[in-house]
Amino acid sequence: MEIIQEKENGIIHIIIKGRLDSESAPEANRIIKEIVGKERIRLLFNICDLEYLSSDGLRVILQTAKEVYKKKGQIVLCCLNERVRKIFESTKLMTAESVAAGIKKLS
Repeated sequence: MEIIQEKENGIIHIIIKGRLDSESAPEANRIIKEIVGKERIRLLFNICDLEYLSSDGLRVILQTAKEVYKKKGQIVLCCLNERVRKIFESTKLMTAESVAAGIKKLS
């Protein structure tokens, strides 16, 4: 798993590549918590290159969303492949087909 952070126009863009599973979830959670911090943010999760998402990985993203919403921030998940999209359908998290569409939703 690889996590890349970018920041542009007040939007924090987190790119997750590889597998977000029981092995990588603790490290992902630590990294993402540092990124989210204590401020109100607009967060874009780019998961175009996410190959696999386990229940532990899902928990990391849902806990992050909970923290972002608690701080009155916004979160969008973009570029979900079909398998990952099915997992997130029941979460009611905002999704977008592309990074550009996700940025538009956060603007």
